[in-house]
Amino acid sequence: MKILVLHGPNLNLLGEREPEIYGRTTLAEIDARLREQASARGASIESFQSNHEGALIDKIQASRRSHQAIIVNPGGLTHSSVALRDALAATGLPIVEVHLSNIYAREEFRHRSYVSGIALGQISGLGAKGYELALEALLDRLK
Repeated sequence: MKILVLHGPNLNLLGEREPEIYGRTTLAEIDARLREQASARGASIESFQSNHEGALIDKIQASRRSHQAIIVNPGGLTHSSVALRDALAATGLPIVEVHLSNIYAREEFRHRSYVSGIALGQISGLGAKGYELALEALLDRLK
């Protein structure tokens, strides 16, 4: 089993950018933990981060036949990108949406997610642990 883990805009700055909101865990640390967790369950992950919507969409489209599921933290594109949502939907793969902060406890514009309607579930507000929970849920579902 191969899971694609997509990190959207500004997530490359994790650990540095607004740690009071997003925590001090870096993106490299999140990805390393997910690789270890997946390996222990006989699976693998491919992580990809981009600040560019088109690069994320290209990666999603390329994953349709090579991956069995997607974990996505769309970052700010959560609230604005119909194109990202449509690319995810077109894969036909199970998707779990992850947010480090609780988007529903923040500014009103963050309460709307274009991805949540096509996702199996959404994990919001549990910090880096949310990625691990998403992976567990997907691996359990795919088993």
